[in-house]
Amino acid sequence: MKKLSVLFAAVMMIVSVGMAKAQKIATLDVIGVLNAMPEKKKADADLKTFLDTKQAEIKKKADAAQTKFQQYQAEAPKKTADENAAREQEMKKLGEEIQQMQDKAQKDLQAKQDVAFGPIEKKLNDAVDKVAKANGYEYVMDANSPAFLYKAGADATAAVKKELGIQ
Repeated sequence: MKKLSVLFAAVMMIVSVGMAKAQKIATLDVIGVLNAMPEKKKADADLKTFLDTKQAEIKKKADAAQTKFQQYQAEAPKKTADENAAREQEMKKLGEEIQQMQDKAQKDLQAKQDVAFGPIEKKLNDAVDKVAKANGYEYVMDANSPAFLYKAGADATAAVKKELGIQ
């Protein structure tokens, strides 16, 4: 019995020493850092310009289709059934073309986002790695994550911004 209590005491000492060596955890305002990066601002502006251009092209085609549809509706009573059926097929084809333009624009935007944000993400991750190693952080967590129940660790946001050379 005495050996068991000594063993229990030894285990408790090991566990308490392990807990005393607390893991260094820091939080990082990832969104705040990203929004302060000039590269991200430029990428956002470029993507907005691209999206605005694509939306203008789609709107122009849709407006032309709408005008043609209204014209066909007004002329329908004066046309034969075959002519109206042909016009209906033409309008259906125009609708499909507009949908294809929208789908292609969405895919192109996604591809541009991947290309634009890849280097930015790498730069941020490299800075986080450097700051974490320099400060001995074992974990750096996103401060914006809803998974946090309690935040009291060090905040690495300022150090990462300093590493990136931004304010």
